[in-house]
Amino acid sequence: MSAADTGDHGVSCRIDSVEVHAFELPTDGPDGKEEDGTLEWDSTTMVLVRVHAGGRTGLGYTYGDVSVASFIESQLADVVRGRSAASPPRLWELMGRQIRNAGRPGAGAMAVSAVDVALWDLKARLLDLPLIHLLPSCHDRVPVYGSGGFTNYSLDRLTDQLGGWVEQGIPRVKLKTSRNPERDPQRLGAVRKAIGDEPEVFTDANGALGRKQALYWARRFHEEWDVRRFEEPVSSADLEGLRMLCERGPERLEIAAGEYAYTIRDFVNLVQGRAVDCLQADVTRCGGITGLLETAGLSAAHHLDLSAHCAPAVSAHAFCAVRRPRHLEYFHDHVRFERLLFDGTLSPDGGALRPDPGRPGLGLEIKWPDAERCRVHGTPTS
Repeated sequence: MSAADTGDHGVSCRIDSVEVHAFELPTDGPDGKEEDGTLEWDSTTMVLVRVHAGGRTGLGYTYGDVSVASFIESQLADVVRGRSAASPPRLWELMGRQIRNAGRPGAGAMAVSAVDVALWDLKARLLDLPLIHLLPSCHDRVPVYGSGGFTNYSLDRLTDQLGGWVEQGIPRVKLKTSRNPERDPQRLGAVRKAIGDEPEVFTDANGALGRKQALYWARRFHEEWDVRRFEEPVSSADLEGLRMLCERGPERLEIAAGEYAYTIRDFVNLVQGRAVDCLQADVTRCGGITGLLETAGLSAAHHLDLSAHCAPAVSAHAFCAVRRPRHLEYFHDHVRFERLLFDGTLSPDGGALRPDPGRPGLGLEIKWPDAERCRVHGTPTS
């Protein structure tokens, strides 16, 4: 029997059961909708996994379609059930093999991510450690930027939201752009007037622009409103377009992408293609914490900072173990959802999220009465 099966660090119990739930929360945008450069939506779905062993329960989650919950039940639950809780990376490897023919990128990677986060949370709880102290952490906090600014917001709501983050001590904010590019000058002008010259402003086109359009707006964004970061100006699949913007765009305007990278190869393509100035990773999409640690090594080896995409309650712990973290996206939709479903979420302190060293694992406990009102999959928990 291998060391992974017998356990390490005193964790020798085996996983008893795996639960999968899904919850849906309507947006609070105008007419119940939110928009970015390429998508309109009216709700956000969280797929939640609970893994039980030794009288403790670990939780993990991802944001995606409810079908991800069925994927976990059909492909992954039996892989981890009955195995040692000692080595999440070992189970991550087994899950990766299991989904080879079912589809590894996309929903498959999101499913693995949710289970992997739950396994790390479980191990930390079995050891009565905060997750930040179980991981190979280099930091005790991660700087954040306020993120929202949807393209269908009125100017008043846009400036109230971004200005509110600055008032909370968050020195950088992001708004969505490029759905109707002709409106962006008015929107950016209003934001700059509301927050002043000092806070950093980021923009996110969500891949809405063509290459020359993106280059034109990159120059205007920087020259007229001092925008410092342009996220996904063109599609993440357009590596040549991203590289062109890195090479020909303003020197002080960074190009960022990576939120839709699911496997390590996706990140390698961005890095080797010299397609980003700052790499992004989403811990709920890229294979969970185990996948993120691989990506963190890649970014460090190529002298690139790594920025956290969303899921702040998990990312705050996970990105403390990233040697070159840049920022964590404090995303409006996910902050709303996590505060509704969990006790123990973190609030920005001095423009950063700091994991609580006094709470085991992720430090989260589910508020079941609130969660049940949002349930769309799984068995209610009494």
